[in-house]
Amino acid sequence: MASLYQTALDELAGTFRKLNDADVDHALDMIAKAGKVVTFGCGRERLQVMGFAMRLFHMGLPVAVVGDMTTPPVGKGDLFLASVGPGDLSTAQALLDVARRAGATTLVITAQPDGLASSFADFVLTIPAQTMADDHGDKTSSVLPMGSNYEGALFILFEVMVLKLREKLSINPEFMRSNHTNLE
Repeated sequence: MASLYQTALDELAGTFRKLNDADVDHALDMIAKAGKVVTFGCGRERLQVMGFAMRLFHMGLPVAVVGDMTTPPVGKGDLFLASVGPGDLSTAQALLDVARRAGATTLVITAQPDGLASSFADFVLTIPAQTMADDHGDKTSSVLPMGSNYEGALFILFEVMVLKLREKLSINPEFMRSNHTNLE
């Protein structure tokens, strides 16, 4: 069993060796400049996006997750960030279109930059990882099932983005901790 853990970790490491860090930095600039950030993801991607939104909140940034009752409208000066790993999800495309028509800037994070969702984006951040779009037959590249490689990469990416954004915005860990809920 230990070899399965190592194989999964090696695959994630390979994903990050291929990641364009300049694109990550551009996405961070978009977040830093946004009036507010509204995030979206489906399924297990949503769980990763929610964790990222929580960390943005801890940094004191105005952020919301689509589907929460407190999600504000987006418009000019705002950023709509959508994780669309397989590149083509009708819900994501509909929301990206709404955000774009409202004047918000759109950022798509995906493993499939040629997918339809990217056509709705002002910027596309590509994570070169297996998703459900390529988890079968000759396309399979990961020991992890379905989109787990992408979802695991999202977790690591978002945590590193938090570290970079914290430095960029001069936010210290104590400030972040002060924004953590006390209702646990």
